[in-house]
Amino acid sequence: MDTRTRRLLEAPLVPTLARMAAPNVTVMVVQTSVGLIETYFVSTLGTDALAGMALVFPVVMLVQMLSAGGMGGAIQSVVSRTLGAGRQADAGLLAWHATAIGLVLGIATSLVAIPFGPTLYAFMGGEGGSLHAATTYAGIVLGCAVLIWLFNALSAVIRGTGNMGLPALVTCVGALVLVPLSPALIFGWGPFPALGIRGGGVAFAAYYAVGTAVFAYYLWSGRGVLRPSRRLPRLTWAPSREILRIGVLSGIASVTSNVTVIAATAFVGAAGPAAVAGYGTGARLEYLLVPLVFGLGSPIAAIVGTALGAGDHARARRAAMTGAAIAGVLTEGIGIAAALHPVAWLGLFGEDPAMLATGSLYLRAVGPFYGFFGAGLALYFAAQGAGRVGWPVAASLLRMVVALGGAWTASALGFGLSGIFLAMSAGFVVMGLVNAAAFATGSMIPRAAIGEPSFGPLPLAPASKP
Repeated sequence: MDTRTRRLLEAPLVPTLARMAAPNVTVMVVQTSVGLIETYFVSTLGTDALAGMALVFPVVMLVQMLSAGGMGGAIQSVVSRTLGAGRQADAGLLAWHATAIGLVLGIATSLVAIPFGPTLYAFMGGEGGSLHAATTYAGIVLGCAVLIWLFNALSAVIRGTGNMGLPALVTCVGALVLVPLSPALIFGWGPFPALGIRGGGVAFAAYYAVGTAVFAYYLWSGRGVLRPSRRLPRLTWAPSREILRIGVLSGIASVTSNVTVIAATAFVGAAGPAAVAGYGTGARLEYLLVPLVFGLGSPIAAIVGTALGAGDHARARRAAMTGAAIAGVLTEGIGIAAALHPVAWLGLFGEDPAMLATGSLYLRAVGPFYGFFGAGLALYFAAQGAGRVGWPVAASLLRMVVALGGAWTASALGFGLSGIFLAMSAGFVVMGLVNAAAFATGSMIPRAAIGEPSFGPLPLAPASKP
């Protein structure tokens, strides 16, 4: 067994989680900084540009969450469990399956997003200049969706081996290039043309293209734990089926999260573009919690998957419980700070009174409940590592029903934005409590082996059903 895999099974749990989470948290800080800087530059183009970016942002995040948290989590789960069972050759073959899945789903994303995107942005409240900005930006970013899918698929293969450092390094180095490149293309610095909001999209696509190339070189050069063949092997259905089984269910959870934000944006859109910009800017903080929890969630999934592959259920449960507690405390602290000082966040992106009012109302209503979201999301990653995502999917669906049903009721009864945002808070509470109950009862990660069957050459567990 490879030394890195053995550490996942035998090293002290808390130091191992901390060591593996550190580069991921660094990624979170870098991604947050890059996102804020790009949003700041776009905001100087005017409220329409800021609103247009806010309209596209949930869709881009949906693609990110599907490719990294959904399908990427499934890829990491299968790789880690296969290595935990000592099947290194099978794990190397999974790199090719992950690439094939990324290619197909990336192309499919562009084929759906480009023709139907403008209708969606108009439904969310886009009109005139904001709708034009959204369509322009999305045409570039989502037109290159295959780069996002490949980047996250190959990164997930590497994380499944326990290597969190390389994805973090690529992100940080890429940020050093992206931060000056984005404004250079937006405003036309030096030899670059002034592309406006298009410039941000071009820089975004360039970052993912280079990152994908680096991951591919690392995997197929044989420098890591895996040794995938350089020639395309004969791909069988069983490994892809297992990745898709977990990934599709996980994707449902990602879709419900983004549908909730998109639908809420449509409710808020009745108050005008400035209100959309305010809510979108406030909700961006919610989205930024995802990479923070991912900093812990990815190591949790790797340890849980490897431990279950080796039959150590107790270690898998301890990893999940520890990570969920840490994630809940961190996200709750951020939420409380945002609720107490919302303008400190919102003021980074503009001074429009309507934007600040809507964003502040959102953060004061929803921020205090971010802890439920953080703990529930950490348990979702743990369930991915176990290959048992039935209950997390149910929790996400319940969150959507509670949030959107409550928002519709609040709008119908005239409670306005306050009622909409309180309904979203209730959705967070439901999500966190359902996932916690599933973990406590052993439905998410069993306390002992229950005779899970194998699928083909892989030691795989069936998804639990609520």
